[in-house]
Amino acid sequence: MTVLPEAGTRREASAADRLRAVLARAAQVVGADRVTCPVTGLGPNVGLYRSRSVFGVVRPHTAEEVRRVVELFAAEETTAVLHAFSTGGNWGLGSREPAQDGAVVLDLSGLDQIRDVDVAGGWAVVEPGVTQARLARLLEGSERMLNVTASSAHTSVVGNALDRGVGLRHQRVEDLTGLEVVLPDGELIRVGWWPDPDRATPVYTHGLGPSLVQLFVQSALGVVTAATVRLLPRPEALRVVRLNFAPDQVEAATAEVRRWVAQGLARGVVKIYNEVAAGAYGGEPGRYLVHVCVDGTPEVVDALSGILTVEAVRSRAFTAVSDFDAVDPSAAHHDVAVRVERAYAGDPDPTDALFEAKTGRPAARLDEEGGFLFFLPLVPFSGAALARAHELIEQVRVESGIRCGVTFNALGADVVDCVVTMRFARDARDGGEAGRAHRALDRLYELFTGEGFIPYRLDIDHTDWAGRLPAGTGARAFARRLKDAVDPHHVIAAGRYA
Repeated sequence: MTVLPEAGTRREASAADRLRAVLARAAQVVGADRVTCPVTGLGPNVGLYRSRSVFGVVRPHTAEEVRRVVELFAAEETTAVLHAFSTGGNWGLGSREPAQDGAVVLDLSGLDQIRDVDVAGGWAVVEPGVTQARLARLLEGSERMLNVTASSAHTSVVGNALDRGVGLRHQRVEDLTGLEVVLPDGELIRVGWWPDPDRATPVYTHGLGPSLVQLFVQSALGVVTAATVRLLPRPEALRVVRLNFAPDQVEAATAEVRRWVAQGLARGVVKIYNEVAAGAYGGEPGRYLVHVCVDGTPEVVDALSGILTVEAVRSRAFTAVSDFDAVDPSAAHHDVAVRVERAYAGDPDPTDALFEAKTGRPAARLDEEGGFLFFLPLVPFSGAALARAHELIEQVRVESGIRCGVTFNALGADVVDCVVTMRFARDARDGGEAGRAHRALDRLYELFTGEGFIPYRLDIDHTDWAGRLPAGTGARAFARRLKDAVDPHHVIAAGRYA
């Protein structure tokens, strides 16, 4: 059982007493039933990462409660730092776990209000506990949609955006236009664009002077209690073209797909699944699968899908191409195709059928029963670079015996987000398949970074890579100076990127 620090010396006793006192006062703020202390940890996590020691868990309801709790910790020198999570669905990277031992956890799932929505203006103000399913459901039948992810419908919009998660339209960080943040001294501020109740102003993230929204992305400079997110125009029509190609055609096929993206034939994020990842989407055995979304007016959709079909056949790099699976009930993959097209149209599946097909468990039981890890590097969008990524994945399979599922998400014509998934049987951490998966993860970091394929998100066991990877000259030192200036007493936990 994790307990407060032992009273080995008078100083330790004093620190432990202060922490108990602060948690007692936090209970007066949020309610005694919403503070747990001591705790045995945050429970299992799907990655089987080591459980960090946690002194307590505080579950506020409102931004004001968060502000008062942070203020309490800022006023006292304690042995704990504050680690916040939204809904805890950071699966494969650590779930709810802090990166370091000795935290008091702020569980923000109780901040679940959709404070305001303006469909015509294209924005919504949401709190960290708001899920993509809930916000998308509110927008059903309207002219706007949410940029949803391919993860569970019941994951946080704000939490995923703050960690630079990838939606089906673009990286979700691009949807953040304003943030409400509690600073380490307990001050509540708003940065970026925020709705003005007395007058309508254009939605513009950057404002005047330095643009501050990005300071709080993958950041330990404060606790985000709400965000203004963009709502995208809903297309009149939409279709997803499905293509297959053999692994020995990775370079040629992906180079062709890159040409389509560069020439504006695709909308949203083109997704390329390797032969392992394609299985959940009905891909042909032993083949890669590609999803290319086209949207716009019905006439534009017909024209673009026709052009893509002709181009794919002409390239001779693909073994199959189809643009009718979602409209033909007799198509072999009709149900999957319908769900994929609905997701591109901003409607996550509340039943999580595709998510469960990929992870093997419902979201609610994933941390207790499932087993998988994520590795998330960025790769140049070229046939040669993606072919090299394929070779590295094969090298890891040969060395470790772990077959990785890989999804290449095209974030434009120049860069691809490479989502590498390692599923494993839930066995002992150091032995068996789970141990091999963790060693494979270590190897992926080494091999991919050696090629210049740098991760854009880190898991809780590889936080040291933030200091080992190239950055702008002086950038990390400047970031540390900012942290020391804003949080001199280290109230907020350093996290995965500090």
